[in-house]
Amino acid sequence: MQLVETPTWLAAGGDTVLPPFTAASIFTEIHLTSVVALFLLVAAALYGYGVYKLRLRGDQWPVGRAVAFVVGGLGSIAAVTVSGVEAYDDTLLSVHMVQHMVLSMVGPIFLALGAPVTLALRTLHGTSRKTLLSAIHSRVARVLTFPLVAFGIFVANPFVLYFTGLYRQTLEHAWLHELVHVHFIVTGCLFFWPLLGLDPLPNRWPYPARALLMVLSVPFHTVLGLTIMQSKTLLAGDYYPNLHLTWSNPWTDQVTAGGILWAGGEIVSVTMLGILVMQWIKQSEREARRIDRALDRQEAEEARAAARASGAAIKITNPPDVG
Repeated sequence: MQLVETPTWLAAGGDTVLPPFTAASIFTEIHLTSVVALFLLVAAALYGYGVYKLRLRGDQWPVGRAVAFVVGGLGSIAAVTVSGVEAYDDTLLSVHMVQHMVLSMVGPIFLALGAPVTLALRTLHGTSRKTLLSAIHSRVARVLTFPLVAFGIFVANPFVLYFTGLYRQTLEHAWLHELVHVHFIVTGCLFFWPLLGLDPLPNRWPYPARALLMVLSVPFHTVLGLTIMQSKTLLAGDYYPNLHLTWSNPWTDQVTAGGILWAGGEIVSVTMLGILVMQWIKQSEREARRIDRALDRQEAEEARAAARASGAAIKITNPPDVG
């Protein structure tokens, strides 16, 4: 396995030419020197430490949540940021789009299902716990996690990125390239966490409203994908043609990239909608069981009250002998 940090063609003076992208490239072109890689290590360590502390005091943490966070969330992000996907994300627009979808949708969904905020609240004590609660319920958090605000950010950002000069800047400047990766993750978390997450966040809408908002997000991927596919200009201008890759046609690759965004967005959105429906059904079942228990307690109380009243009536009807 080869550990490399692949520079952009401008940074390398146009001398760096990657071999054709293949499935094997994902495993042979490893990129470990990035801000996102550091974030993954820190997040995994903190989550594991929280689970460990709970078990030390005899508490349990659902295995499914841990698997969702570490394997599904952090694992999917790692798959597109420290592998060959990262090595080619500034060389092929189609590879970048795969990375975009995972960082902004797949990773955040699994991170939300891992309930890290709930884990932190159960682990922390005293000032640390109060600080976290204050941050969660701060005015900034309430605004950013309000579903309509998060939806607007989630929908508008890709159009701003791809149809302005910003996208080319991210290809030519490594620090901005890394910042966009982090931005994808944060934007996805802001949108999906209040809709799908299990944490006690503000602005939690009822399930019908969440499902409606998720449905409204589906056409956005279709419009964006078709716009990129049918565009008469190349994203990032002459950046990709100037790479002079003999094994890739920038126009064909852009059509592929738009198709990935279109199809991938719809698949993830429909999957997300299915998860929401499942959560809705489980909540309804829990609510039904809670109501049944409350009714059972009420009937038991009424039965005991009736029994006491019946016993008192018997005593009055048959008073004890006084002679």
